[in-house]
Amino acid sequence: MKKILVMALLAIPVSAFAQLKPPIAQYWMSIETAAGMSIPGMGGMAGVMGGMMGGQQQQSGRKMNLQLGSQRPADAPSAAHDIPSGMSMGPSLPLLTPRAAGSPERTEREMPEGMERPKGRMLIYWGCGEATRPGQPVVMDFARMGQGQMPSGFVSRRVASGASPSGRTTGVWPNQQDSKAVPDAASLRGDHTVRGNYTPDIRFALGDGQDFMERVALTSSARGAGAASVGWNALPTATGYFATVFGSDGNDTLFWSSSEVQESGGMLMDYVPPGEVARLIREKVVMSPQTTECTVPAEVVKKSGTPFLNFIAYGPEANFGFPPRPQDPQWAVKVRFKSTAATLLGDAGESGGRRPQRAEPSRAPSGVPSSDQAAQPAQPAAPDPVKDGINILRGIFGR
Repeated sequence: MKKILVMALLAIPVSAFAQLKPPIAQYWMSIETAAGMSIPGMGGMAGVMGGMMGGQQQQSGRKMNLQLGSQRPADAPSAAHDIPSGMSMGPSLPLLTPRAAGSPERTEREMPEGMERPKGRMLIYWGCGEATRPGQPVVMDFARMGQGQMPSGFVSRRVASGASPSGRTTGVWPNQQDSKAVPDAASLRGDHTVRGNYTPDIRFALGDGQDFMERVALTSSARGAGAASVGWNALPTATGYFATVFGSDGNDTLFWSSSEVQESGGMLMDYVPPGEVARLIREKVVMSPQTTECTVPAEVVKKSGTPFLNFIAYGPEANFGFPPRPQDPQWAVKVRFKSTAATLLGDAGESGGRRPQRAEPSRAPSGVPSSDQAAQPAQPAAPDPVKDGINILRGIFGR
């Protein structure tokens, strides 16, 4: 009996007993190519809100976010990333350690004093095609959501993307010391070195297919009885595509996604690992990299007022580590890519677009409001269901 047990234990790989220690340092490079209106500050919330109201509009172009986390302490932390000459940004970028700042405690979903609970609803649609699918829309009532009551039909998939770098000491770029823009012709290809007084030297190289993705070029045209056909260029390194539309109709806000099955898109308008993208393609949530067109249903276009389109092309991912397994790693690097675009539906592209018509108030030739307008007393601002919905969803998703 003992001999059988010993033989069984010997048949189990040694790796099954050994737990690799976490690396001393982790380094993430998040690389984006943005087209049109890119709205920062919302993270995964950009998917829920269609990227509409997440903060100031950011110029399109190439973006880079660098994050270093180390288990080593440092009284005066100092680190930098030596970059290839093709970046045209100097020899290195400083990785500044953020200053510690306390945050005020708050109770989740607690309404500020004197603020009324929001009113209105969010209507959730999904699926490419001229007509909406049966069972749509799923209706989310903002007042009930403010009380933590989610509709039974609410679906939002989780995506395994890993924990971003953290540790006893961290460093980031851009920062207060250096926030220069990334040149449009910048290239990541070449040798990279991350060094500092709280991290082991990190050395890796990026080659073909591990550079800034191509820019998304969107086109939009009318189709059928009010639907809008959206097209885009096929990106060579894209692993999949996802699109959302956000708009409003009176007291209702409206959200649509290109998913073939119900999906709120809460975590999909951000970096998604290629393995997760492949899974989401199989589940008919994400469009395949061969897809170059999707039609937004007529009902969605008509009810959205001025529909806002947000689009993402998921990119590849490069991972490095030293020393190789099964040894305990000293450092690990993740380089991830995406290409995004955002625009008013109908404003995409130089031709074939369809700009929604807006009713303009009549004005006298001089540009002064007409006498009929002047006679009208000032009206108090009406409740904004869009802002109300954003505030509630921020609370629900912890943003």
